[in-house]
Amino acid sequence: MSWETVIGLEIHVQLSTKSKLFSGGSTEFGAEANTHVDLIDMGLPGVLPVANKEAFYKAIRFGLATGAKINQTSSFDRKNYFYPDLPKGYQITQMTKPIVEKGSIKIYLDGSEKVINITRAHLEEDAGKSIHDLFDGETGVDLNRAGTPLLEIVSEPEISNAKEAVAYFKAIRQLVTFLDICDGNMAEGSMRCDVNVSIKKNDSSELGTRAELKNINSFKFIEKAINFEIDRQTKLLENGESVVQETRLYDSEKNETRSMRSKEEANDYRYFPCPDLLPVVISDKELIEIKENLPELPEEKEKRYVEDIGLDKSEAVIISSSKAMANMFEEASAKTNDAKLVAKWLVGDVSALLNKDNIEIDESKLSAENFGKLIERITDNTISGKIAKSVLEDIWENGSDVDKVIETKGLVQIQDESILEDIAQKVIQSNPDQVSAYLNGKDKLFGFFVGQVMKETQGKANPKSVNDILRRLLK
Repeated sequence: MSWETVIGLEIHVQLSTKSKLFSGGSTEFGAEANTHVDLIDMGLPGVLPVANKEAFYKAIRFGLATGAKINQTSSFDRKNYFYPDLPKGYQITQMTKPIVEKGSIKIYLDGSEKVINITRAHLEEDAGKSIHDLFDGETGVDLNRAGTPLLEIVSEPEISNAKEAVAYFKAIRQLVTFLDICDGNMAEGSMRCDVNVSIKKNDSSELGTRAELKNINSFKFIEKAINFEIDRQTKLLENGESVVQETRLYDSEKNETRSMRSKEEANDYRYFPCPDLLPVVISDKELIEIKENLPELPEEKEKRYVEDIGLDKSEAVIISSSKAMANMFEEASAKTNDAKLVAKWLVGDVSALLNKDNIEIDESKLSAENFGKLIERITDNTISGKIAKSVLEDIWENGSDVDKVIETKGLVQIQDESILEDIAQKVIQSNPDQVSAYLNGKDKLFGFFVGQVMKETQGKANPKSVNDILRRLLK
C-alpha cells in the first residue's frame, strides 16, 4: 500500500532579550542553577507580570520578514498544567490572539523551491528545567530558564519528508539569526523543535493520527527521528493496527522514539485569558519604525553578492547561508580589494575546515581581521596561495597572527627573479629527457618543471614569476 507522510513543525525560538518575558530576571546562559530567578518566575502570590516590549518588537520583525499579518492588538492566556519546573502551575502564552499569523518561508532542496506556510508565531514564557542526573534517585529543578521569552513558530502540515523538515528548520534558523532576534545556538537550547508526524493513504484527504516528537535540537536528530517515526507508523498501519495520538521522545543513542505521555488536546490545558495582563497594542508608528529598520535578509544579500560584487550564484548561496559567514565575508572584504578572492577562500578552504570540525565560523579561532590579512598577504605577493593554505591551518588551530606565522616560519615568497631564474636553470639542466620531450610537443610536462621549481623553493616561489621564467627558458 502507498502512504503519504504529513509533517508539521513547532519551533521554539528563544528571543535574545536581556531580561525575561514578564520579569527583570536575566536570560544569560550558563549561570549557576537558580541564580537568575525573579519573584515572578517563582510564581509567588501577589506578584504581577509586566510584558517585555523588546520581545514584541523581535516577534514583529519575524512576522514582517515572513510576509505575515501582524496583530497590532494581541493578548495572553494561561495554559494550565502541573510540572515541577512550572512553579505557577500555568504557562503564560498567546492562544487566542497571537502577535503573528499567516506567514510563509521558502525552502530549497535538490535544486527545487517550496513554500512552507506558517500558521502563527506567538509569544510565550519558557518553563524551567528538570535535572535527573545530579542527585541519586531524585530530580533537581533549575528555574533560571523559567520566564525566558520564546517565539513559537507553528508551520502548516505541508512538509512531506525528513529532508524537507530539516531544510525548513535551517531556513527558520537562518532567518532569525539574520534578524538578530535569536542566536540560533541549538546546543544551548536557543532553538528547539517539536515535530508532528502522521501517515495517510495516498488517495485519502483525511489526515492520519499524529504523534508529536518532543524537544529535538539538532538537524541530524530531526531527520533521524522523523524517519524512524515514519517507519514505525507505517508498520503499525500495514499490520492492521492503529497509531495512538501521543507525545514521544527521541532517543539518539538507540535511534528510536518512545512513548512519553498521551497527547493532550487544547481543552486539556483549560486555556483562559490571563487576568494579570491587558491586551498589548502596537501603534502604527511602532510598526512602521520596525519595518524601516529591518536588516538585509539572506535572499537580499545573495542577490547583492551576485549583482554588485560578481560572485557566482553558488558562492553567494553558501556565504549568505549564515549570518556569521556573511559577516566574515563583508568584514574581510572591507580590509582587501579583492572580494572575489575572499569568497573563493571562504567557500573553499575555510568551508572545508568548518566541515571537518563540524562547527560554525563564529565558533572557530578565525577572526575577520586575521582572515582579511591572510588575503592581503596573497594579493600583495608576500606569500603564495600554496603557502597561504598552511598559514590558514596554523591560525585555524592556534588563532595566531598571520604576519607572525609568516615571519616565524620564514614563509615570505621569493620574488627576486634572478634567484628564481637560477633555480629554474638548475631544474632544466637536471632533467634533459623531460626538456627534450617537452620541446618535442609534450606540453603537459610544463607543469612538471613548475612543480620542481616550487619544490626547490619549498613553495615560496611566486607562481606567476616561475611560469614566466620557465616559458622564456624552455624554447
